[in-house]
Amino acid sequence: MKPTGDDVAGLIARATPAIRRRDAETLTALMQEISGREPVTWGTIIGFGQCHYVYPTGTEGDTALLGFAPRKAATTIYLLDGADAHRDELAKLGPHTSSVSCVYIKDLEQIDLDVLRGILERSLAWAEAGGSEGMRLTVTG
Repeated sequence: MKPTGDDVAGLIARATPAIRRRDAETLTALMQEISGREPVTWGTIIGFGQCHYVYPTGTEGDTALLGFAPRKAATTIYLLDGADAHRDELAKLGPHTSSVSCVYIKDLEQIDLDVLRGILERSLAWAEAGGSEGMRLTVTG
């Protein structure tokens, strides 16, 4: 995956329903503050920073260090270190669902933003430290 360079504000403006736009503005500010990086589009994902990853199988690619996508059904937050790494914190987050590396939130106003901030900070620190044996990461931006 590569940054597409599309307009971040335009991507947010096109998000539906309106709650996704509101949440996207909040998450953009939060992730920018945490990462110290400007938002960049990766297709329909808004990402902050960039890294190159390599799995033990040899599969490799590029992705954002932190990122989210304002999808119609829910906002998807991507965690490079996986949702399981944050199991205890996710139990305190508020209404959400999760998969292997994603957290899905339907309404950010129902979420404990301090808990979310901690999850994002720890995920970013993990990525900036190079990941793990399961996924080696090199920060490239």
